[in-house]
Amino acid sequence: MTAVLQIRDLTLGYRDLTLFHRLSMDIAAGTTLAVLGANGSGKSTFVKMLLGLMDPVSGNLTWPQGRPGDIGYLAQMTEFDRRFPIRVRDLAAMGAWRGFGYRTGLDAAARNRMAAALDEAGVLDIADRPLHMLSGGQLQRALFARVIMQDAPLILLDEPFAAVDQSTEAHLLSIIRRWRDEGRAVVLVVHDLSSVLDYCSHALLLGGQEATHGPVNDVLTPDRLVAQGYLSESQASWMFRGTHSTAEHANV
Repeated sequence: MTAVLQIRDLTLGYRDLTLFHRLSMDIAAGTTLAVLGANGSGKSTFVKMLLGLMDPVSGNLTWPQGRPGDIGYLAQMTEFDRRFPIRVRDLAAMGAWRGFGYRTGLDAAARNRMAAALDEAGVLDIADRPLHMLSGGQLQRALFARVIMQDAPLILLDEPFAAVDQSTEAHLLSIIRRWRDEGRAVVLVVHDLSSVLDYCSHALLLGGQEATHGPVNDVLTPDRLVAQGYLSESQASWMFRGTHSTAEHANV
């Protein structure tokens, strides 16, 4: 598969803290990468580095096809102020800001794309509702509509399933599968290990100043999860009881 981004010998951290050393990996088109780790292991810092908001301590990032003009990004919901006085459709339209003309809004084609994005995300019927009236699940669907409008080859989702019910999570996962099938690379920062096993092809496990990357079944083993501080031994024993392989769960 074609690499969207190549990472070589990456060390990430701050002045007095190294989060992990010498990570080398490719993020390929058509793959879904889960980023996991205990609190403070560097998950959100890794996303910020991909977005160009901070520099690594050392190492190189190479974009074989050129850095995308736009990277689809969904921040943690806690970083979003729903008191901002706009409607659902205005939030979705922000994803197409590169198509705005001088002193003009969206053209007819972009408005049609926005309607399709709102419909796919399941918020077309509340497109004129102000953000402060939305539930957590409705807001997350609206934010997904904005990402759909970005139409980017690389999509970064930071805790996309936080504060949503199972029905909304299943709906959002169907959008992620569509992105993957279209050949986009999707990076998800997640806490729920079960969703990773079921829907992601690759994993990046952070913790203990290490970064382990590879296919889900190779990375998310009980021993590795314990060694890098993601699970305790008792949690790993309970979660993986009676499990010999998770191969049937990946790439659904």
